[in-house]
Amino acid sequence: MTDHPPLTPLLPGRQELTICFAHAAYDFKPSFDAAPHGIINTMQVGTHADLEAALPEADVLVISGLWKNDLLNHAPRLKYLQSISAGINQYDLDAFRARGIRLASGQGVNKNAVSEHAIGLMLSLTRQLALARDNQNARIWRREQSNPMQREDELPGKTMVIVGTGGIGDRIARLAKAFDMKVIGLRRDPAKGSGAADEIHSFKALKTLLPQADVLVLSCPLTEETRHIIDAEALGRLKPSAFLINVARGACVDEAALIAALQQNRLAGAGIDVCATEPLPADSPLWAMRNVVLTPHSAGETRRYELNVLNLLTQNLDRLWAGRGDLVNQIV
Repeated sequence: MTDHPPLTPLLPGRQELTICFAHAAYDFKPSFDAAPHGIINTMQVGTHADLEAALPEADVLVISGLWKNDLLNHAPRLKYLQSISAGINQYDLDAFRARGIRLASGQGVNKNAVSEHAIGLMLSLTRQLALARDNQNARIWRREQSNPMQREDELPGKTMVIVGTGGIGDRIARLAKAFDMKVIGLRRDPAKGSGAADEIHSFKALKTLLPQADVLVLSCPLTEETRHIIDAEALGRLKPSAFLINVARGACVDEAALIAALQQNRLAGAGIDVCATEPLPADSPLWAMRNVVLTPHSAGETRRYELNVLNLLTQNLDRLWAGRGDLVNQIV
């Protein structure tokens, strides 16, 4: 027998149901309204104030960054929250359970985008694409390099260590294998399998594996176990020729220790999509480092994001109407 939390009362019917989409940039309503699902009451808000005003009418909320737990006090009808991101740190799960509100994450909706972004950051570093763009802007035609260590590099035979081999990490592994790289994966529970990686280990084995890494990729969720999982000691175990790619969360890395390692040439470079403080402060040394490629937490962005989220939403609405307790990416 599957152990699921108690079911909330059934959602209102399709024509009575009200869905509120809340995001500062993404507009879900037009795509959702155009689909043949029979739901006619939808709202789109882009600010916390507008969200607070709209919530009393909402049975279903689709949201991520705009969420604050005090909003529960303004949501008497809310029965189901669909998060559009994989991360769930912002939600008070006990409060959701106490109110009988179901919660599902957006895990997997940006799997393709984030995994491809991680590979793009790696190629930007190994093929020096970011430096080439800098030279283009400065109208510099770089001469051939006499010193082999200053040239672009190639990937076959190199080792990638991936911290977090869930959906995103496993696809990064598959893409890395296409470049003939060896892939070592780490996950909280290695018993779940190695996926595309050549071998799999627990997070506890990380520091013993770091000396093998030519490319270290972080694609793990932020938990107490992974907070600062890459600290000064971990960075010290990497080869000076290694690259760090972070598409996880900024707090997974001790940023001060990373900056020191880069400044002291104890690390060849870093591809960073997430930072300890976002937006990255203007006085951060990371902005000016030629061996760093920065993107503004955009790894998960894709032209298909809204459609991917809405596909997940409609699957879970159908499950709730059917009285099922097993939502896709169920959290509560």
